[in-house]
Amino acid sequence: MTAGKAPRASGRSGAGGRASSGARPVVTRRREVSHTSARSLLMTMLGEFVLPKGRPVWTAVLVEALAMFDVEEKSARQSLARTATEGWLVSERMGRQVRWELTPPGRRLLTEGAQRIYGFGTDEDTWDGRWLVVLVSVPEAKRDLRPRLRTRLSWAGFGSPESGVWVTPHMNRESEARAVLAELGLADEAMSFAASYGAVGSEAAMVGRAWDLTELEEHYEAFIDEFTGLNPAGGDDVLRAQTRLVHEWRRFPFLDPRLPRALLPENWSGSKAAELFHEKHVEWRPAALQRWDELQDGHEPVGAKR
Repeated sequence: MTAGKAPRASGRSGAGGRASSGARPVVTRRREVSHTSARSLLMTMLGEFVLPKGRPVWTAVLVEALAMFDVEEKSARQSLARTATEGWLVSERMGRQVRWELTPPGRRLLTEGAQRIYGFGTDEDTWDGRWLVVLVSVPEAKRDLRPRLRTRLSWAGFGSPESGVWVTPHMNRESEARAVLAELGLADEAMSFAASYGAVGSEAAMVGRAWDLTELEEHYEAFIDEFTGLNPAGGDDVLRAQTRLVHEWRRFPFLDPRLPRALLPENWSGSKAAELFHEKHVEWRPAALQRWDELQDGHEPVGAKR
């Protein structure tokens, strides 16, 4: 997915609806690539509840928690198996039950993700007006690399106002761009510059061509609409609300290039959305973690060691 081009979030129905909404569509393997897939929900729960607790989690707990989003048990178990195959989880059988523990790489992955998700929107760097410009020409013989290059540089916060031209106001992203180009075997076809915008054309117009800020703002406004005024009662309701809050927010670090304030439209919705996320996350987290512990304790076999 590229910045500003993710599927539009629904603020009212489906797995993307309010935590207190009614029936939701079943999440199955047919929707594995979607934002609300069983596996992506699983990763959200692992990062939000399993990582900070530091204790293994029973299969039954994850199946029950995913069922709150109408994820079928078969799909939940398949997601667990795939996540283990990728090296993020390891299982241990105790009698008839199985529990899962994060591997060291899994803990690192989720810790880095948590730092990016929870820290996103809390800081605003000053900008000296300079742009990092990367020029990269992808030979026709390597044209299959073009989608991968676009995805990787977009995730790194770069925008492309013209074919072969990538820009970002964050000068510290050069090492990340260099790593991407080296990994794709395109380093010899690329050049980078540090530059200030000149007198020809409009800097605002360039930004508009490089990033779809209108669509990004629509995503932020949908997030604000979904969670403003939402007050879960507790129990499953607060666990579901907290999971959904983090699940929706975790995509914004990949969608939003975090442009300096001077380059953003007035009354930018991203600032309000960030404030809302951090307020709700702090408010709901104790009760959500308590409910998670209750699920764990309810499925704990007699004699099992934590």
